[in-house]
Amino acid sequence: MSHWKLGIIGGSGLYDLPGLDAVRKKTSDTPWGAPSGELTFGRLNGIDLVFLPRHGPGHRIPPNEINFRANIAALKMAGCTDILSISACGSLKDDLPPGRFVVVDQYIDRTRNCVNSFFETGCAAHVSMADPVCHRLAALAADAAESAGAPVTRGGTYLAMEGPQFSSRAESALYRSWGCDVIGMTNMPEARLAREAELPYAAIAMVTDYDSWREDEAVVDVAAVLTVMHQNVDLARRAIAALTNMVSDIQRTPSPQGIETGLDTAIITPPDARDPALVGKLKAIAGRVL
Repeated sequence: MSHWKLGIIGGSGLYDLPGLDAVRKKTSDTPWGAPSGELTFGRLNGIDLVFLPRHGPGHRIPPNEINFRANIAALKMAGCTDILSISACGSLKDDLPPGRFVVVDQYIDRTRNCVNSFFETGCAAHVSMADPVCHRLAALAADAAESAGAPVTRGGTYLAMEGPQFSSRAESALYRSWGCDVIGMTNMPEARLAREAELPYAAIAMVTDYDSWREDEAVVDVAAVLTVMHQNVDLARRAIAALTNMVSDIQRTPSPQGIETGLDTAIITPPDARDPALVGKLKAIAGRVL
């Protein structure tokens, strides 16, 4: 058993938590370069938190240029035990209106150019993504958001598009026909990389708009997204505080899904065939097995 150390990936407004103490900032580097911004460390209700601004300070980095590998590696190297993603999304369902919080449990990945694995030529691995989020962490996040007063939907399929442009009407209609619930630009390859780093991952997707499938409504634009996002930030902060309060009395045990040992059977390249230079890099996220 161990203590919780929660990595929170989201906007900078989330860090202004009443009661957050022992706050310090740290510039970090990883074998895959620098993460999006400084890591902010703090404690709340006795739980260690590490915040990372996904788009950097001032939201400078577009989703298709985020160094996802560096972000996940930085949180792993900081000793995080779990990662909670908080992000904006569009809705693909009538019953998921703006302001709704969806605790995602499945993904369809339509990103094209984002690097989606730490492993490459010289050391190949195949982790399971059948259940891409940690069920325990997702349930705790949903409970916390509800206790904070947010309207919560438990479970939903997130269509990950690369962006930075919003969807065409045809694309939006296609994703609805696939049964997707929400659409966003950042949870993939984030969730894939977290699984390779053996970090339990869960995501709260905050609905800001109806994407572009509603013919009788104005199409999504940044101004509309920002208006709802600002309304959601306080709820998200309160959800994080509630989550730390919930787990403060729970001694952390490994994820029931075996996420922390997922690489035991995933690396297919035998030791004598592995590229030593790549192995040296991979030790930052997979040192347990390498």
